[in-house]
Amino acid sequence: MSFLDIPVFIISRLFTLLFRLIRIILFPFAKLITWTCGDYFVKLDKRHRITEDFYIIPTFFKYVFQYIWAVRTHRFQNWYIFIKQVKNQGDNLAIRYAKALPTKGDFELESYTYKELYAIVLRLSYILVNTYHVQPGQHIAIDCTNKPLFIFLWFSLWNIGAVPAFLNYNTMGKPLIHSLQISDIAQVFIDPEASIPISKSEEEIKNALPGLVLNYLDEKSLYETIMHPQSPEFLQEDELRTPKELTDYKPSMLIYTSGTTGLPKSAIMSWRKSSVGCKLFGHVLHMNPDSIVFTGMPLFHSTAALLGACAILSQGGCIALANKFSASQFWKQAYLTEATHVQYVGEVCRYLLHTPKSEYESMHRVKVAYGNGLRSDIWQQFRKRFNIEVIGEFYAATEAPFATTSFQRGEFGVGACRNYGTIIQWFLQYQQTLVKVQKDDDAIIYRNEMGFCEVSDVNEPGEMLMRIFFPRKPETSFQGYLGNAKETKSKVLRNVFRNGDAWYRCGDLLKADEYGLWYFLDRMGDTFRWKSENVSTTEVEDQVAASNEQEIRQVTVVGIKISKYEGRAGFAVIQLAKDVASVSAEEKMALLNKTLAYLNQSLPKYALPILVKFVNKIEMTNNHKVIKKIYREQKLPKGESGHDELFWLKNYNEYKVLTLEDWDDIEQQKVKL
Repeated sequence: MSFLDIPVFIISRLFTLLFRLIRIILFPFAKLITWTCGDYFVKLDKRHRITEDFYIIPTFFKYVFQYIWAVRTHRFQNWYIFIKQVKNQGDNLAIRYAKALPTKGDFELESYTYKELYAIVLRLSYILVNTYHVQPGQHIAIDCTNKPLFIFLWFSLWNIGAVPAFLNYNTMGKPLIHSLQISDIAQVFIDPEASIPISKSEEEIKNALPGLVLNYLDEKSLYETIMHPQSPEFLQEDELRTPKELTDYKPSMLIYTSGTTGLPKSAIMSWRKSSVGCKLFGHVLHMNPDSIVFTGMPLFHSTAALLGACAILSQGGCIALANKFSASQFWKQAYLTEATHVQYVGEVCRYLLHTPKSEYESMHRVKVAYGNGLRSDIWQQFRKRFNIEVIGEFYAATEAPFATTSFQRGEFGVGACRNYGTIIQWFLQYQQTLVKVQKDDDAIIYRNEMGFCEVSDVNEPGEMLMRIFFPRKPETSFQGYLGNAKETKSKVLRNVFRNGDAWYRCGDLLKADEYGLWYFLDRMGDTFRWKSENVSTTEVEDQVAASNEQEIRQVTVVGIKISKYEGRAGFAVIQLAKDVASVSAEEKMALLNKTLAYLNQSLPKYALPILVKFVNKIEMTNNHKVIKKIYREQKLPKGESGHDELFWLKNYNEYKVLTLEDWDDIEQQKVKL
């Protein structure tokens, strides 16, 4: 009998016992070193993060070996991780939901154990198969707000063997239709709370996609059925859920992201990423069966779906949901759900710091806050005010094959999004790197006289790249975007350090310090982040231009930094058909507000341009590319000369001339952008 003939469960158990033995040996050894070496070990650990490396490395190998066996036995899908947790953590909580009551600030807790969740999923699966005729392999869209129903639908589709696609419930019109087309969606299941945008686009959807089925759910009636213990159940056959041709780099779900095409892209979340990747992420963030992760981030984004729900459920813990983020109620919801971890984006932390002090700030049991975009200047202020022990800043793009993480305590590593020990950093240098960009245009990677890229120097901005291990078959590492081969190909950079290699382009600028820690700097190219959302400049440009083709000759949109605000606000530069000097400020405002009425029907609120400038000519290069860099560096509020006339979107209601008094209110945050 060969090694490969040994039953999987025996091999898995042997590896588990081996790693437990390693921990038993290493733990007292580490304690002995700490006791005998005292302050020297503390300093050494601070410099090389030895303790954290030894926490991560054994489990990393354990998970990798387990996953290899899962692939070999064709049981690599998240469904099988879930089944294992139902068996091991059956009476443990899987979902908590702080359901808002009519009286503001009052909540009712909905809670579901793993056993209860499993039973609900089987009952809902029966309905989806027998009433709606959902089939294995179909792409089924979920248009749902943050609530248990989202997860019920999601896991039911996984049970059946269908691929869920998470629609942004703010999307409507052309972007919505495009999302449905590129993903080959067969049916959409619509939560009543998310129904307004899609119902407004229903006629357009039916004209463009006559075969698509829109299912407006009756939530009350549906709940009565799936909560009743006598309702019929459906468990899919393994051979249909996981057919022989299914590979671990095929989509487990589809999540939409903005891009330079001007329309949403359907990013493929592979089984490898959503299962073993999220499981490892959960371990790095110190999640376990006693952990409860609270999120107010939308589940249609990868932050909440993968790094929230998939990560904690893979560890046998609980995902706690808020229907939407509320700065005033955040800590009350964290307290009520007994959260140990909370998710943030940079804006969330700033919003929370600007709320009045609340009794719940000191009553919660949160130890870890994790997310991305937390500014260094408020990092410690946020932690100290809310009594947070650990900040878990990470870097991850929706479609990226890997993520970077940080588990930061104390003073060392503030602001870093990649903070590992020396051992892991040595290993990661073969998987992740930062390469130099051209000094006059940071959207273009620098290549030397040999035609190869160069690694960025310490504290020098560079674009982050992630290695594609099989260049001839890049989809095994980077799955890209469904139905968009051009955009997928554009994210793969070849011949980087030698002929024939291939790397995934993250499209973001980071820098490394002398300790090897990485820090996020900015986004590159034609997307920027505002209100926790990625905004496509091309999409905004197209909609602004389409709003008035007679008067607007050309428009370019960039993200512009505004002091004390996270991300970049939309800044539209408009070239009119007539000379700018001949148009009064009142006429410009009238044009902008007429444009605003159009944009409110075609763009989500976060994509609306906050600032606008009119010019006689938009600056372009010799090869007819807009020089966006000069507009991204626009000096506010009146330009270098002090005489620029800018307009701003006041209270998201109307465009007005930006005065010095307005600018002072913005800087002092007396008005919200």
